[in-house]
Amino acid sequence: MAKVKIYVTPKQGVLDPQGKTVEAALHTLGYKNVAGVKIGKYIELELNARPADREKQINEMCKKLLTNPVIEDFTFQVVEA
Repeated sequence: MAKVKIYVTPKQGVLDPQGKTVEAALHTLGYKNVAGVKIGKYIELELNARPADREKQINEMCKKLLTNPVIEDFTFQVVEA
């Protein structure tokens, strides 16, 4: 069993209204040096698959369900249990 950590972020050039809102709020709080805020999501799951099959399965899960490949990018990390 391996733990999979998936990080999803908006693609470069895609409007991120949440990121812009947080960036503006940080500026209001006095953090004027903050720029380029992006809001994404973090997904963690356990996967019981052979090491040779893991990467393929994770990519498929992300492309079919966990992300919107049109506007989001993802990376993942596999942690052995």
